[in-house]
Amino acid sequence: MKYWLVLICLFVSACVGNQAYPTAAPGAAAEDSAAVIADYQLAPSDKVRIAVFNEPTLSGEYVVGPNGSISFPLVGEVEAQGLTAAKLGATIQSKLANGFIKDPNVSVEVVSFRPIYVLGEVNKAGQYPYSAGLTVLNAISSAEGFTYRAQKKYVFITRSGASKEVRMEVTPSLRVYPGDTIRVAERYF
Repeated sequence: MKYWLVLICLFVSACVGNQAYPTAAPGAAAEDSAAVIADYQLAPSDKVRIAVFNEPTLSGEYVVGPNGSISFPLVGEVEAQGLTAAKLGATIQSKLANGFIKDPNVSVEVVSFRPIYVLGEVNKAGQYPYSAGLTVLNAISSAEGFTYRAQKKYVFITRSGASKEVRMEVTPSLRVYPGDTIRVAERYF
């Protein structure tokens, strides 16, 4: 009886532990990707395209620096880390309206996201670009697949900003997010 109770507790804890890391239902991939992009918070290494209406000399692509800000003409350093693209656009717009441009209209879009990292038992470990809708299996494929020693049933994922890696079962819908680190473990048998 105790044996069954322990198994049930382990199963419930495994199910609860995976809820912090969402996976997408097969039909919800596009919706999930759009939500990630809309709510995406900028951080160092992200590249954004800023367009200021009727101001081609101010419009262009900017990279979020290591300090979390971008250097924008006329207004100087603008804090970007932790802001969505829309909030960054509103911040720049308000700074430009403060004595630089009359009624500025600013739009911001993310051009490229923070890279992801694939480590461990893959054929080509390294840094890879993130694209919307990326799954763990896609990321491992970018790293030229599993080695013959790889544990293919689960991986360890460290989400961007987290200090602890979490063991996750590999499924076709397991999502990767910008800045994630995926570690493929070695199997023992």
